[in-house]
Amino acid sequence: MSSPDPQVRAARNKSTSPPPRGPVVAVTGAASGVGALLTERLAASEEVKQVVAIDERRGECAEAEWHILDVRDPAIADRLRGADVVVHLALDLDLETDAAARTAYNVRGTQTVLTAAAAAGVHRVVLCTSTMVYGALPDNELPLSEDAELRATAEATGVGDLLEIERLARRAPRAHPGLNVTVVRPAVLVGGTDTALTRYFESPRLLVVAGSRPAWQFCHVDDLCSALEYAVLEKVDGELAVGCDGWLEQEEVEELSGIRRMELPSAVALGAAARLHRIGLTPSPAGDLAYTMYPWVISGSRLHDAGWRPAYTNEEVLAQLLEEVSGRHTVAGRRLGRKDATAAGAAGATVALLGAAAVVRRARKVRRRI
Repeated sequence: MSSPDPQVRAARNKSTSPPPRGPVVAVTGAASGVGALLTERLAASEEVKQVVAIDERRGECAEAEWHILDVRDPAIADRLRGADVVVHLALDLDLETDAAARTAYNVRGTQTVLTAAAAAGVHRVVLCTSTMVYGALPDNELPLSEDAELRATAEATGVGDLLEIERLARRAPRAHPGLNVTVVRPAVLVGGTDTALTRYFESPRLLVVAGSRPAWQFCHVDDLCSALEYAVLEKVDGELAVGCDGWLEQEEVEELSGIRRMELPSAVALGAAARLHRIGLTPSPAGDLAYTMYPWVISGSRLHDAGWRPAYTNEEVLAQLLEEVSGRHTVAGRRLGRKDATAAGAAGATVALLGAAAVVRRARKVRRRI
């Protein structure tokens, strides 16, 4: 039997061969949190050729190529050679981290990654901040456009770092022609996270500042990862907000959670929060309260226009958050131990917060004695 015509053989091979694979993607902060979830997701994707995982320790994704180093190390440029896209997720937003050390890590790390990516010939960097950068203000529209001005201040935990990362993102294409930077901004992130906003739901009562109009929009970590994958595969670019469709009013949150509110005058709530943070009794500055007072809901139209849809609703994510924080007890942003939690439960959160002035006075007396 004669062999098939070469053109026929080539056509057969073409029809049976696997489709061409996509980009090589480097992920920083790949060993934990969102970075670990995204690394696993990209490693399993048929649209991604290879995943390069970078962190200070090795993670669990066996399919990734691991490099162990600090993202502030200029040697990272060598690890990025051959990558098409870098997703930078090595950020420290821990409430308990020293603020100056946190800023030094976040800003220097982002600067180094952007410079190293340009030097290595990477054509796209994807950064992740938060919709908190829009600011929580009483005159915010519901919802805000993604093009809305970033009006946040540095008064809330980590927001100053995120604003600086946003500035770096905007400057990078001018400093490094040919480098495309995409910024993904998730709403209140839920799924193994610990932030001032998730701790809000650990309180015995939900603090509501009199005269405020809260609006809650959540983002499940799985939805964030799918949005990041869209950016990696260049299905969408620019500045993107990601979260559940719509929002929940405070009354809806209270009804769904079954947690009653505690309403306080603005001066009392903000004053107590500022004093407690100033003397080191709580990790959250008073600026965090603004995000529980005023709306900062985003439309997310760019991702929607690209065909992306969230897999979760606000109601579903809130239910998961309540399940995750079950058994934890927090007052004014400070997580309590078992003994403190029992006392707080018996006395009520109202007593705990309104007693802030007494706590401050006692602390000052102790300092004077020392």
